[in-house]
Amino acid sequence: MKLQEMREKTVEELKDAIVGFKKQLLDLRVQKATHKLENTALISRTKHFVAQAKTVIKEKEVKNA
Repeated sequence: MKLQEMREKTVEELKDAIVGFKKQLLDLRVQKATHKLENTALISRTKHFVAQAKTVIKEKEVKNA
């Protein structure tokens, strides 16, 4: 998901996306632990998406306050 796409979503949609990213992150960590994950860069990319979504939420809260 690109940053521009995140900015177009509502806060609730972003919170749902964060939950989805965290579930995906858990799955990736389990795959890594069982040596089934081929692309370990997916873990850091998923963490990056979570951070971006949280930042956009914060921006929207400050803008609306």
